[in-house]
Amino acid sequence: MNAFDRVMAVNIDSRPQHSRSNALRASQPTLLVAGRVITTSRDAMVAEWTQRLGDRLAASPTVGRDHVVRQFGLLVELIGGTVGAYRREVMPLWTRAMDLCGRTASLRGLAAGEVVDELQHLREILTIHLAPELTRMRPRQAMAVMLRLHRNFDRGLATAVVGYTDALVATLFAQNGVPASDAQQDVADIERQTEALGEELSYVTRRH
Repeated sequence: MNAFDRVMAVNIDSRPQHSRSNALRASQPTLLVAGRVITTSRDAMVAEWTQRLGDRLAASPTVGRDHVVRQFGLLVELIGGTVGAYRREVMPLWTRAMDLCGRTASLRGLAAGEVVDELQHLREILTIHLAPELTRMRPRQAMAVMLRLHRNFDRGLATAVVGYTDALVATLFAQNGVPASDAQQDVADIERQTEALGEELSYVTRRH
């Protein structure tokens, strides 16, 4: 049995759902450990993520690879922050960043399924990097951390899909179904918003 299997092989009893939810509530120390692992592993996670996606990152004529990589780094930092010490303040930033991710995917010309596929790669990479630390925790605490992360991730994924759809519809209807010609302006706006989110995250972590 590998590390991931040991993390997930937790004996969930047959008590009512609300009782199990209480039993699987993640403690503050375990959440902080998970957040720290994700934050310190950011560069490695982004490198693995971009390697998995390969040429897809360079396929867009409008959104450069460097910007996508920067956005990926921000997403990794933010998902780590959603279980860190400042998670209540980071969650709104995570939501906004995932909306931005979806709109960026639209500008990159991705299909809806590709948006989900790219983000599911991040989910898998997070699990792999967390597995060694989670196996040192009590099984219920490890499961509670993963449930919290997956819940936050699922909310972000849904937001990204909505952002992608909104951007796609807005583009299609901008000129009676003919794509608008101001894609570069949209890209510049997304780059500014990505930078602003990074600055907000830095502000949250500095002021505590």
